Amino acid sequence: MVVEIPFPFSLCLPNSKKNEEKQWPQIVAIIISTFAGITNGLLYSWASPFLIKITQDKVNYNITEEQASHFNTIHPMAMLLVSPLFAKLPDTFGRKRTLLLISVPQIIAWLCLGFGKSVYVFYIAKILAGFCDAVFFAAMPIYVGEIAIPAVRGSWGNLLAISYYIGEFLINVIGSYCEIRSTSFICIPLPMMFLVLFSMMPESPYFYLMRGEEEKARESLIFLRRTTNIEAAFTQLKADVARQMSESGTWKDLFKIKSNRKALTAGIFLRFSQQMSGMIVFITYTQYVFQKSGGDISHEVGSMIYTGLQVGLNFLVLLFVVSKLSRRTSYIVSLLCTALILYVMATFYYIDSYTKIDLSAYKWVPISTMVIYQVFASVGITIIPTLMLSELFSASIKAKAMVFMVLTFGLGSFLTNYIFYYVNTLLGFFAPFYVFAICNTLAGVLSFFVIPETKGKTLEEIQQLLKRGKKDVLKEETRL
Repeated sequence: MVVEIPFPFSLCLPNSKKNEEKQWPQIVAIIISTFAGITNGLLYSWASPFLIKITQDKVNYNITEEQASHFNTIHPMAMLLVSPLFAKLPDTFGRKRTLLLISVPQIIAWLCLGFGKSVYVFYIAKILAGFCDAVFFAAMPIYVGEIAIPAVRGSWGNLLAISYYIGEFLINVIGSYCEIRSTSFICIPLPMMFLVLFSMMPESPYFYLMRGEEEKARESLIFLRRTTNIEAAFTQLKADVARQMSESGTWKDLFKIKSNRKALTAGIFLRFSQQMSGMIVFITYTQYVFQKSGGDISHEVGSMIYTGLQVGLNFLVLLFVVSKLSRRTSYIVSLLCTALILYVMATFYYIDSYTKIDLSAYKWVPISTMVIYQVFASVGITIIPTLMLSELFSASIKAKAMVFMVLTFGLGSFLTNYIFYYVNTLLGFFAPFYVFAICNTLAGVLSFFVIPETKGKTLEEIQQLLKRGKKDVLKEETRL
């Protein structure tokens, strides 16, 4: 049973500053929400340091490399299977209560990983981790999109994506120095912290207005903006939610209504192209890639450098880049530049393995190209899809749309891991990188036609943008 701790809104407002609207409460709520994302990132990337250890430790585990490879496919498959079950949870129980449910399977998953000896216990842990991802991606983008004003959402909203890379970095560091059981004990406190701290955060005012609970919606706005002068914002929000809820919100309407159809197309495209960019391979197979690449740096050290760089670059992008570039421009630049890097990586691995050309003097190329890949991925691929999924959908259809987003995430992640392992096995280590390079090239071209520009717009303004024709949108973007 989830215990929700009500926050004493009125006690937190100094009388002298009640009329000054603040952004920091929204930022605090987003930061606390990332605790769940960090734990999910730890669980998702768990195989990166431990796949090699488990397959080499025949005394304690006796697990083959093929059996261990399923760690990275079971997780997204679990997401695919359970995501339809969570379609109504955010609208029925609320965004906040739905998110609080994540903590229980996260804790159980860590216990399974810590005490498990059989491969099937590890599979159960990865299934539970897949459940957590399904809930997180079904509810967290909705929550962040609804509690934050456009300025906060456009910058701090990226922490949802960055939290996964923090988790990836931490699991590679911890896993390089600790055994499987001790790693689980180190990681268990994080979901417990999330459960306690997030219980103190407010529910989305959108959700309260959808339920007709206007007084609770006011209290939520007072908490999130730290001002009692919220009537103008409340009136506008109430009108926006009423208009969006006046629209039919059936499953059929996702495809029948033009604005929903455009949002769904853009969302599926963003999430699927992100998964097929090769990014997931560098998350789940980080140490494996470094081990296969060779070079003078050990796979443990290489993975820590790479994942640490991921986190650092994403924070730099958060602070200095996101506010300068449009969402669509960032994504296109990111896709096309990473495609070029992947072509270089694939060609290097092919020459190194299938020709007699001596590349011993160029062993720095694998880690260098991975670093450059991450530089350009940080500009768009790693952050834009998660950010835009919090913006695209009308209140009447959000929960249902997020089911498709989670399904797309799970399918894309499964296909990426499947392609990497089996194409690598059948054709060679170079082949998957060519596949991902081609996917990025195609996605970079298609992005211009599929992705709307949402930077600096309220959720209602984005809905009105989606309702207009392509010519009107292009005229507005040209004027801006």
